[in-house]
Amino acid sequence: MQTEITSPPHTRTSIPLIMVGEGETAVLRSINGGIGVNKRLAEMGLVPDTEITVIKNNRPGGVILQVKDSKLCLGKGIAYKIQVEIK
Repeated sequence: MQTEITSPPHTRTSIPLIMVGEGETAVLRSINGGIGVNKRLAEMGLVPDTEITVIKNNRPGGVILQVKDSKLCLGKGIAYKIQVEIK
């Protein structure tokens, strides 16, 4: 009897939004913030499974994003709390 060896399914890992380069597109996976942060970001359209394109990422400055038909600017502290998966 032979045993088939298979590799585990490829799983992508989430990274903080601040690490996404300019021009890259990512999908929001989670927000590691409190109730107030989560609510405010949801009001801006940043909810799980939302596609985000980074327009400008000025380290150590803010991050400018394209979310649907809007451009948003977030500080680096908030950008660290947003976990994304690069497409």
